Amino acid sequence: MNVAQAIAAAVALGLERLDAQLLMLHALARPAHDRAWLLAHDTDALPPAAQATFDTCLQRRLAGEPLAYITGHKEFFGLDLQVDARVLVPRPDTETLVEWALSLLPPPAPSSPSRPLEQGRDERMPSLLDLGTGSGAIALAVKRTRPDVQVSAVDASQEALNVARVNAQRLGLEVEFLHGSWFAPVRGQFHLIVSNPPYVAVHDPHLNGLRYEPLQALTSGSDGLDDIRGIIKQARVHLHPGAWLLLEHGFDQAAQVRALLLGAGFGNVQSRHDLNGIERCSGGNVST
Repeated sequence: MNVAQAIAAAVALGLERLDAQLLMLHALARPAHDRAWLLAHDTDALPPAAQATFDTCLQRRLAGEPLAYITGHKEFFGLDLQVDARVLVPRPDTETLVEWALSLLPPPAPSSPSRPLEQGRDERMPSLLDLGTGSGAIALAVKRTRPDVQVSAVDASQEALNVARVNAQRLGLEVEFLHGSWFAPVRGQFHLIVSNPPYVAVHDPHLNGLRYEPLQALTSGSDGLDDIRGIIKQARVHLHPGAWLLLEHGFDQAAQVRALLLGAGFGNVQSRHDLNGIERCSGGNVST
């Protein structure tokens, strides 16, 4: 069987062509961006070892396992992140949160080099806290785009932090990782706090399609807002005057999250739409 025939057979079984192509590249140990290679080599015979790997991956994908867990990689905001079942798969919708955060960060401070994170944050430099960092996607995307920003990232899962640390090391990005529940390990104030917390209701039927991903990173109470309520309640003391809190949330939760922000005394409360036109993120700032 050649490359094209194997991909066609996978599509005939119900797999999307793009997924089949990415699984083929994985089986051949080629990078995910090398789809042009597949077109140029579609009549190449598929080596037996690659065929076996492709068949195994195909069955996993047809069973509903996320493609990123099978290949071990997911692109996010131009970064190649390693992911596995210890963390959620980063979604393109979350790039909306990153873009909003980057637009709100203070400009770089002139001639004020930052101290290493292990010596404490330099209050003269812009700082960002990422709550529930998972794979580190948001924190690392911000750090890659704004190297001058002092980025701290928190997660209650030590296993998730291990994944995030590996990604930071691979990408050569310096981020302070803290283990604990939300603000528990956090000290001091920040110029921006961002979070993509769990926001799915515990009985939401959509969870059936997410059974491979860590449940604790998905669900948050009967309405999905328990963690968001807790973050909003505690955030103000960790924000500089005028600083912002930005939260990702469910497709139908924007109005509720805005009401929670207003009730906690945040100003300039507003929402941002994702690529599908859905209000995906909401935030507000601390009055100066």
